Amino acid sequence: MVSTTLLTKSAEAHSDILRQFQSRVEERTARVGVVGMGYVGLPIALLFSRKGFPTTGFDIDSTKIESLSRGNSYIKHIPEREIAEEVEQGRFKPTTDFAKLNDMDAIIICVPTPLDDHREPDLSFICATTESIARHLRRGQLVVLESTTYPGTTEEVVLSILEQSGLRCPVSDYSAGAHTHQDGVEAEFLLAFSPEREDPGNKQFKTFQVPKVIGGVNVASVLATQVLYETAFERTVLVSSSRAAEMTKLLENIYRSVNIALVNELKLLCLRMGLDIWEIIDAAKTKPFGFSAFYPGPGLGGHCIPIDPFYLTWKAHEYEFPTRFIELAGEINASMPEHVVAAVGEALNRRKKCLNNARILVLGVAYKKDVDDLRESPSLAVMELLQARGARVDYNDPYFAHLGKMRKHNFQMDSVELTAENLSQYDAVLITTDHSSYDYEFVVRHAPLVIDTRNATRNVTEYPDKIVHC
Repeated sequence: MVSTTLLTKSAEAHSDILRQFQSRVEERTARVGVVGMGYVGLPIALLFSRKGFPTTGFDIDSTKIESLSRGNSYIKHIPEREIAEEVEQGRFKPTTDFAKLNDMDAIIICVPTPLDDHREPDLSFICATTESIARHLRRGQLVVLESTTYPGTTEEVVLSILEQSGLRCPVSDYSAGAHTHQDGVEAEFLLAFSPEREDPGNKQFKTFQVPKVIGGVNVASVLATQVLYETAFERTVLVSSSRAAEMTKLLENIYRSVNIALVNELKLLCLRMGLDIWEIIDAAKTKPFGFSAFYPGPGLGGHCIPIDPFYLTWKAHEYEFPTRFIELAGEINASMPEHVVAAVGEALNRRKKCLNNARILVLGVAYKKDVDDLRESPSLAVMELLQARGARVDYNDPYFAHLGKMRKHNFQMDSVELTAENLSQYDAVLITTDHSSYDYEFVVRHAPLVIDTRNATRNVTEYPDKIVHC
């Protein structure tokens, strides 16, 4: 990590632009714009708004902007009162008018970075957003990319687009306090990368409590970003470059992906050996050092873990470096929905039933418990695979009354009410997301067969013959 003291000493060449920005931040007159009002952007916009900054939320989705303008929330873990208060006080203003980017002092980019059909990085949202910023870029603005991406995106993609405005932001080496200008050019705008670390539904850590990693393309950029972010976050962590910050985010998610793949593979082995992987994990985590508990499931969901590792494997090809370990983990995790469907078929076969034409109720479609987030949910993949094998599939999820058209799926079905009568009508109930609101004892009592991918029924002692763990 980088010393703030050393950086400050080497910032003299950019003192004017940095001092002006710092002054606006200290006076709370700096106008903050956040592009992308999703699971990442909305919490950050509200955080800066609550800290007293005039904050504008940008999004191309007029439905979202209209909802926010009324003080309504479309993300269940963000209370409407938090939005309504900021809107009513005039501190937070949602808009679809990207011309207002010119009025901002700091612009934070929080847009999706999915994979395309070939599992390669899709930077179209980043590029489109950056092009909009470039059309309205002015001297002295700070642009911060938070969207997860491969190392080099900030310098190679975002910077080149922004400099089409005619303004310059030279890349400088500021590691260990060094200060080397590119062609002796002064910075006219500032640019940094600070990876988002949102965990939707996490009640233990709020947005402002998670340390903010920051890497800039030059010394003024990293210091300006720190000046802004330390007003809203409990801790900032400076690294030597935007590329180092980009890699930090990928390391965090790859670490989780690889370890989840490990326990998923061990789960499959334990099933064959007649062992309980959940019991084994619980025993292993009593070791006070050298072990972190990860848990198996029906696959990986959310925007980060199923996607981010492939950003690095793609970039590694440029360096002719095979990332076999990362790719293997991705293959194992991606194969888990197939394992779940095979387990459903086997469980039905043992009861002399066929998967074809069987009635299956999928319990939970969110990618993890207690959130209203469907991104990359393995439950959706499981549902499609079951349908492809002839099963008649329904679902229940307290967070989703209806499943409509999505980027990859189009189910057009409504959530089924969890009544005793309804449960008894299915050949099997498949638990894919272990929401806290479910009464698993009630489910097991009334369903003829329960297939549990999350160990959600661990405390249900009645009717053990009805429960199959997979």
